Amino acid sequence: MSYSLLSGSELLEIQTLGGLKKAGYQSRSIKQELRDNLIVKIKNKENIFPGIWGYEETVIPDVERAILSMHNINFLGLRGQAKTRIARMMTSLLDEYIPYVKDSELHDDPLEPLSRFAKDVVEEYGDATEIAWLHRDERYTEKLATPDVSVADLIGDVDPIKAATLKLPYSDERVIHFGLIPRSHRGIFVINELPDLQARIQVALFNILQEGDIQIRGFKLRLPLDIQFVFTANPEDYTNRGSIVTPLKDRIESQIVTHYPKTIETGKKITEQEAIVKTEQVGMIKVNELAKTLIEQIAFEARESEYVDSKSGVSARLTISAYESLLSTAERRALINGEASTYVRISDLYGVVSAICGKVELVYEGEVEGPVIVAQNLIGKAIRTQFLNFFPDPEKSKKSKINPYAKVIEWFGSGNEMEMPGDMTDREYMARLKTIDGLDDFVDMLSAYSSAEEKLFMMEFALHGMAEFSLIGKMSLDQGMKFQDLVSSMFSGPGEDDYDFDEDDDDRKPF
Repeated sequence: MSYSLLSGSELLEIQTLGGLKKAGYQSRSIKQELRDNLIVKIKNKENIFPGIWGYEETVIPDVERAILSMHNINFLGLRGQAKTRIARMMTSLLDEYIPYVKDSELHDDPLEPLSRFAKDVVEEYGDATEIAWLHRDERYTEKLATPDVSVADLIGDVDPIKAATLKLPYSDERVIHFGLIPRSHRGIFVINELPDLQARIQVALFNILQEGDIQIRGFKLRLPLDIQFVFTANPEDYTNRGSIVTPLKDRIESQIVTHYPKTIETGKKITEQEAIVKTEQVGMIKVNELAKTLIEQIAFEARESEYVDSKSGVSARLTISAYESLLSTAERRALINGEASTYVRISDLYGVVSAICGKVELVYEGEVEGPVIVAQNLIGKAIRTQFLNFFPDPEKSKKSKINPYAKVIEWFGSGNEMEMPGDMTDREYMARLKTIDGLDDFVDMLSAYSSAEEKLFMMEFALHGMAEFSLIGKMSLDQGMKFQDLVSSMFSGPGEDDYDFDEDDDDRKPF
């Protein structure tokens, strides 16, 4: 039977070099291995990177081309763009098991031993040389580049303890303790945030990438290491914290630029896949598609915001954390009110402010406003953007003979106000929304809804959207929101543009 047709269990039964030769084993470089297995998967129409959304027409084809070209790869992109995740998934293109000389620290190929130890063993025992098997998951090594990383960490150093134990002089290569890169021989080695690696350390990678030799404390060893290198870098790092030295960039054959999701739908797929929804929340909380869309819209607004540093990027982790916080906000309310189940509300979006604050890097103007105010503004902009997908444009409606918003505006204009505490029971929530004259009919006029809860959600959404378009006024309370006539809200206190609010201000804060 051909070696390539043997199953994993059959391979593990082979214990010697002679048995390996009898099975028809032939040496193959890791880049050739990745290439061959990728070709098979492409021919079989297999999904090579499952769970990676939005890259089907851009990044993934570039990765496949790089692997087919047997290139080292540098993923260049902002934070939260699945760079490391793609690198980790490349292990699926490796053979399930590969043989190596037993006890060799470099996992030497039995037919092409690299280290002094493996060469000596093979020379002494020949076909009786014992072999072991390395699983594909053990062939992946990842190192985060930090300023304290040394050449000894990556390449290796002389080990005086080994020299003393083996009674060898320092001139003997067997006293070398190999670093991460040599130990990744026949595997995938990933360096995250490459620009953070000091320039002198980057220089140490030159020969490994190009000439295939390493130099340690005066030793010049010809070690043709067989490694698939993958690097990740943030383009802003080139100017902020460091840079990739030009000769190293020249030795990395393929540079692949990643990007954020280009559509709301792609973002929703990523968030739903990555968010951790607790078992108790699954049956307790109902979430409609608009709430999920609004979470994604917040990230899109943040990436365009003048207060957020666009060069730093807005990670996909923002929407993941925000979605988890949204569910927890609704869960907390249900627990407080002793309700077995509940439906996510628009007001619950303001419970995700803490998840947003830590995920965006603000420019100077944003720091002046404060992260909480910026986060609240992003939520407001997300509501405003999505509002136009469901309701008539308020600006155009003002010029229309029949203004669909007129009745609701008139109700607030008559001196009516509506406070919407965040921890209301579902019954009280419904009663307060139904109290607003014209709101029920306005929502019914535009669409039919699959459930009463969805209709109430849209009623609240209409209120928040009208406030964002300055048809009515909205103020934040210590617990919840208050909607009122726009003119009344102007006289009840200064607007958000009149002065900056400190995060510890008490009482009411106008939106």
